[in-house]
Amino acid sequence: MLTVNFAIFLPFLAAILIPFIYNKLSRLHIGWIVLAVPAVIFIGLIRYIPATSSGETFLFTLNWIPSFNINLHTYLDGLSIIFGLLITGIGVLVVLYSIYYLSAEESLKHFYVYLLMFMGAMLGVVFSDHMMVLYAFWELTSISSFLLIAFWYHRKGSRYGAKKSLLITVSGGIAMLAGFLMLHFITDTYSIREVISSIGTLKNHSLFPVAMILILLGAFTKSAQFPFHIWLPDAMEAPTPVSAYLHSATMVKAGIYLVARFTPVFGGEAAWFWIVTSVGLMTLFWGAFSAIRQTDLKALLAYSTVSQLGLIMSLFGISSASFHANISIENTLYTQAAFAALFHLVNHSTFKGALFMVVGIVDYQVGTRDIRRLGGLISLMPISFSIALIGSFSMAGLPPFNGFLSKEMFFTAVLNVSHFDIFNLQTLGNMIPIVAWVASVFTFIYCMIIVFKTFLGSYQEEKLEKQSQEPSFGMLVAPITLAILVVAIFLFPNVIGDYVIRPAMASVYPLIDLSTYAGHHISAWHGFQPELYMTIAIIILGFLLYRYKHLWEGIYRLFPEKWSLDALYNNLMTRAENSSSKITSTYMTGFLRHYLLYIYIFLVFVTCGVLFYTGAFSFNISYDTPIQTFEGIIVLVMIVAGISILFAKTRLAAILLNGVLGFSMAILFILFRAPDLALTQIVVETVTTALFLLCFYFLPEWESNPKRKKINIGHLLISIAVGATFVLIALSIKSEQLFSTIASYFENAYELAGGNNIVNAILGDFRAFDTMLEVVVLFISGIGVYSLIKIKDKKGAKNIED
Repeated sequence: MLTVNFAIFLPFLAAILIPFIYNKLSRLHIGWIVLAVPAVIFIGLIRYIPATSSGETFLFTLNWIPSFNINLHTYLDGLSIIFGLLITGIGVLVVLYSIYYLSAEESLKHFYVYLLMFMGAMLGVVFSDHMMVLYAFWELTSISSFLLIAFWYHRKGSRYGAKKSLLITVSGGIAMLAGFLMLHFITDTYSIREVISSIGTLKNHSLFPVAMILILLGAFTKSAQFPFHIWLPDAMEAPTPVSAYLHSATMVKAGIYLVARFTPVFGGEAAWFWIVTSVGLMTLFWGAFSAIRQTDLKALLAYSTVSQLGLIMSLFGISSASFHANISIENTLYTQAAFAALFHLVNHSTFKGALFMVVGIVDYQVGTRDIRRLGGLISLMPISFSIALIGSFSMAGLPPFNGFLSKEMFFTAVLNVSHFDIFNLQTLGNMIPIVAWVASVFTFIYCMIIVFKTFLGSYQEEKLEKQSQEPSFGMLVAPITLAILVVAIFLFPNVIGDYVIRPAMASVYPLIDLSTYAGHHISAWHGFQPELYMTIAIIILGFLLYRYKHLWEGIYRLFPEKWSLDALYNNLMTRAENSSSKITSTYMTGFLRHYLLYIYIFLVFVTCGVLFYTGAFSFNISYDTPIQTFEGIIVLVMIVAGISILFAKTRLAAILLNGVLGFSMAILFILFRAPDLALTQIVVETVTTALFLLCFYFLPEWESNPKRKKINIGHLLISIAVGATFVLIALSIKSEQLFSTIASYFENAYELAGGNNIVNAILGDFRAFDTMLEVVVLFISGIGVYSLIKIKDKKGAKNIED
C-alpha cells in the first residue's frame, strides 16, 4: 500500500521534475502529467479506508534530525484521511479543470510547480504527528499559496492579495509556533499523539491557556475567521483553479483541521468553547451578511466561504463541550456537533468547488464576473446553470442536496447546546440558535443572487465582452462530477457517514471505541422537528428579503468602507511603510563609515555591558606562559605595521603592510606549534594580497592630500574601544566565568567524529552545518558576480548593435 511519507513527497518530487519535463513536451499539455500525481495518492488513500473505518491507525517514521528529536512522524487515522482525500480528490478535478481553463501562453510550468508544492505541503500538515514538522509544512502552504495568488503578478490586485494573505497567515503561523513550543515545554514531547495522551498534566500549567490562544490564532488566520477573514476576498485575484482548490476545499480547511486535532487537548475548557464557538458564529454571520453586498461573483463566493468556514468552526466549538468532566462521551447529544462539522466539511468542498468552477466558466466565456452586467445566461449555458443551481441550493440548505442534511444537523447542534447545563449555556446559549438562524437567512439570499442574477432575468449582450456559450466539455467535467457528488451524498449519506466520518470521530474523541460506536445516522426526513421549521422559515423569509432587497439594502450604508477592517489594514500598512521609510532614511545614509559606526558602537556597548553585568570580566595572568623575546618582536612588528597602514600614501604600501600583518600571524601560529593553521593563514594571505593588487590596479590614482588631515577624535575613541573590547573578550574567555570551557569536549574529537585533526573535525563535523552554509554563501556570491558580469556583457553587446 502507498505509504503516507511517499504521498507527501510525491508532489514535491513531481514539482522538481516539471520544469525539465515541460521543456521536452511539444504538444501534450503538462497538466495531463501533473494529473497523475493527485490521482495516484487519492487511489492509495482510498485503500486505507477499510482499515481506518475499523479503528486502525498507521504511524510512519522517517529520520530527519534525530539529534534534536525532529523526525518525520506521519500519522494516518480517521481525521487525517478525510483531509487527505479532499486534498487529492479535489486536486484531481482542479488539475483537470485547469488544463482547459489556463491558456498555453501562461507560464504553466510555474503554475503546476506551485500547485504541487501546495498539495505536498497540505498533505504534510494533515499527516504530520510532529508539531515542528507540522509547522514547517504549515508555513510552506502560506508560501506556495502566495505564489499561486500572485501567479498573474502583472496585476496590481494579485500582488496586493498575495501580500495580504501572506502577512496575515504567516503571522498566525508564528503565533501557532509559539503555542507548540509551550506545549513541548509542558509535556516534553513534540508528538501530537503524546500531547493528547498527557492531557491530565496540561490543564493545571500556567502556560496552558496561553498556548491555547496562540494555537487558535494560527487556526483562525489560516481559516479566515473574523476578524482575520479580510485576506480571503482579496485572494480571489488568483486564477479560478487556485480559488477552487485553495480557498474552498484545502488551505482554508487547515485551520479547521488544527482545531479538530487539538480539541481533545483543549476541549472541555470554557475559554476554548466560547472562543471557538463565538468566533465561528461571528464569522458565519458576518460572512453571509457581507456576501449580499458584493457585485463580483468571486467576491461573493469568497465571503460565502468565510461564512461556511465559520459554521464548521462553531460546530467544533460546540462539540468541545463533550470533554467537560460531567459529560459521558457516549452521550450522542453532545458529540453530534462534531459529526455535523465533519459532514459539512465534506459537503462544503463539493458544492463550493463546483460553484467556483462555474463562476470561472462564466468569466472565461463572457469576460466578466460583475453581477450587474450578467443575466439571462440560462438559455445559452444550461449545463453551467444546472451546476450553479445544484451548488447554490445545496449551500442554502435545500433538498435534495447534501447541504440540506448537514445544515439540518447544524440546527440540531445549536438547538441542543442551549440546553447544556455547563458554561452558563442555559442563559447565554439561547443566543446561539438565533445567530445561526439569522445567518442562514442571509446565506439563502446570497445563494439566490448567484443563481437568479447570473442565469435568469434579461440577457445584456451589450455589457458582455464575449458571446456567451457553454465551454468545451473538458472544462465541464470537473464541476459536473462535483455536482453529481452533491446529489449522490444526499441519496446515500451514510456511506460517507459510516466509512469516513465515524472513524474521524474517534480522532476527535479518543475515548470512543469504534467497535461499539455506531455513529450518527443521517436521514433526510426526521419528522416535523424544530430544525425543519427553521428551514421552512428561512426559505419564506429569505425569498421575501431577496424579492424586496431594494427596500432594506440601505442598511449597508451603516457600514461604510472607510470603517471596515480592510480600511484598517490598509491604513496600518500605509503608516507602517511611511514610518519605516522615515526611520530607514535616517540611518541608511549611503556611507559605509556610518554603517560601521553603528555596528561598532552596538558591539562595544552590548558586549562590554554583558561582560560587566554578568561578572564574566575576570582574569589572572599569573599562570600564563611567559612571552618569549621572539614572540614579542613579532607582536611589535604587527603593531608598527598596523599603525603604518593609517599613514600609507600609496595603495601598494597599504597592501604590503596589510600582508605583513597576515604573514606575522602565520609566524605566530608556527611558534605555537599549529602548522596547519599557519599553512592556511599563508595561503589565504597570499591569495588576498594578490586579489588586492589585482583590484587596485583598475582603481583610479590615489589622490593624496598634501594638507595634514584633521584627526576625528570620535572615530579614534571608537577604534580604541573596539580594540579594547576584543582584548576584554579574549581575557574573559580564560576566566570561564560566564560559560564553562568546551575544550574538553573537543579533545574527544577522535572518539566523537573519528578525526585525528581537531580543527578539521570541528569544521567538518561539529560545525558541519555552519561550514556548509558558509560555502553556500560563497556560492551565492559567486552567482551574483557571474550574473553582474553577464548583464554587463549583454549591455555591452546591445550598445555595439546600436
